[in-house]
Amino acid sequence: MRIAVITGASSGMGREFVRQLSKKESFDEIWAVARRRERLEELKDELGTPVRPVCLDLSGRESIDEYAALLEEIKPEVAVLVNASGFGYFKEFTEMPLAGYYDMIAVNDSAVVGVTYSTLPYMSSGSKIWNICSVAAFQPLPYINIYGATKAFALSFTRALNAELKPRGIKALAVCPYWTKTEFFDVAVTDDTISYYECMYDPDKVVERAIKDMDTRKDVSIYGGKARLNAFLAKILPHKLVMKVFLAQQKLPRK
Repeated sequence: MRIAVITGASSGMGREFVRQLSKKESFDEIWAVARRRERLEELKDELGTPVRPVCLDLSGRESIDEYAALLEEIKPEVAVLVNASGFGYFKEFTEMPLAGYYDMIAVNDSAVVGVTYSTLPYMSSGSKIWNICSVAAFQPLPYINIYGATKAFALSFTRALNAELKPRGIKALAVCPYWTKTEFFDVAVTDDTISYYECMYDPDKVVERAIKDMDTRKDVSIYGGKARLNAFLAKILPHKLVMKVFLAQQKLPRK
């Protein structure tokens, strides 16, 4: 059985990957992984490809074990893995509960590692991995502190993994969106801590670019001129300056 596994499939870029990949490639099943079963069930009616809803909360390690057990039971050929689950908070560090940060690290990083580790034994030459990172991965971000750090981890992990997997013919691509119109903001934004958004991209364009970039030598995919400029400047400028500019844009306290 040839399948695609897509986490975060209930909304945002995960859902967009389900839609676009189902049109681009042939799968016996798409395993759509997320917490909200009703949103996953909707995909079954929307797509021509059979969808298996896999209802898991990836903030818990037991969910990774459950996913690994399902793989062991079915023993599919995993042609595609998309790690698109994730969330963030826009807030001063001490104003969010610590448990929320632990969950964020678990979903944004630990789950990516766990799902990828569990899936790789079922992948072969030609298989593809997309990990959703962020332009936030390229710089320290005050008031988006932990989220940016989790995405820096995901970016480094994905690029190094891609180099490791090259002899096996498996490619891993880090997808680094800028501000993108998704339900991410329903959780991240609780007040006006972050108020300036330079631009807002459409998720279908970000995913379309990421799918095209998989067929290139790139190990990082960034959609949009402003996004690429932001990532470039964060690489060449001192991070103290980058943070000062960010704080000034957001009208936040700075020294």
